[in-house]
Amino acid sequence: MKKNILFTLLTFLSFSVYTQTTLFNSLLQTHVSQNGNVDYKSFKKDEAKLDKYLNYLATTSPKKSYSAAKIKAFWANAYNAYTIKLILENYPLKSITNIKKKGKDAWNIPFAKVGNKTYTLNHIEHEILRKNFNDPKIHVAVNCASISCPQLGNFAFTEANYEAKTEKLMKKFINDPKRNKLTENKLQLSKIFEWFKGDFIKQGSLIEFLNKYATTKISEKAKIHYLEYDWSLNGK
Repeated sequence: MKKNILFTLLTFLSFSVYTQTTLFNSLLQTHVSQNGNVDYKSFKKDEAKLDKYLNYLATTSPKKSYSAAKIKAFWANAYNAYTIKLILENYPLKSITNIKKKGKDAWNIPFAKVGNKTYTLNHIEHEILRKNFNDPKIHVAVNCASISCPQLGNFAFTEANYEAKTEKLMKKFINDPKRNKLTENKLQLSKIFEWFKGDFIKQGSLIEFLNKYATTKISEKAKIHYLEYDWSLNGK
C-alpha cells in the first residue's frame, strides 16, 4: 500500500513539473519571436498565467536526485520567468537598468521566490548556476532582457533539451553580427566575453571556445576588441 501511495505521489509531482514547464513554454512560444524579440505588451495580458508558473516555483525546489541538466533547466527557467515578471511590473520602460527599488538595481532586488526562499537574480545566476556548474552556456540560458544579451529562446528549458538548446543559442549568439563581429584576424566581441572571460577559458583559450561555434575560422592571433553593451529593452 505504501509503495502504491509513493508511486502515485511521485507520478503527481512529475506531472506537475511537466505541466508547469509546459505552461511557461507556451507563454514563451506565444510572446517571444524566433529572434528573441519579446512582445511585452501582449505578455502583459497573460500575466496571470505567468503568475501561476511563479506560484509553482515559489514552493518548489530542485531535488538532489535531479541531473545537472534538469537543475540548470529549472534555475534558468526561474531566472527568465522572474526577469519577465519584473519587466511586466514596470512596463512600459526603455531598459531594465531603469528599474530601481530601495536603492537596488534589477539584479539585486530580493523578489524571486523559489522553494519557499527569496533570491535575487544575481544570486540565481552567480551563486547557484555559475558557482555550481562549469558550463559557459549558462550565459545564453539566462536572459537580461536587453538588446545585447544573447537572445531569449522562445521555449522553456527541460532536462531533455537543455544541452541541445543552449548549444544552439550559443552558436546563434556568437555568429550574430549585431552581438559579435567576427573575421579571421579581428574580433569585436560582446562584453559578456570580457566580463565573464574566466567561464570561457577553463578548457582552452577564448578563441578556441569561439571556434567551436563560429562559422568564420578565427586565427589564434586575432585582435580582440569589445563592443559597447546596449541595455535597451529586448521588446517591441
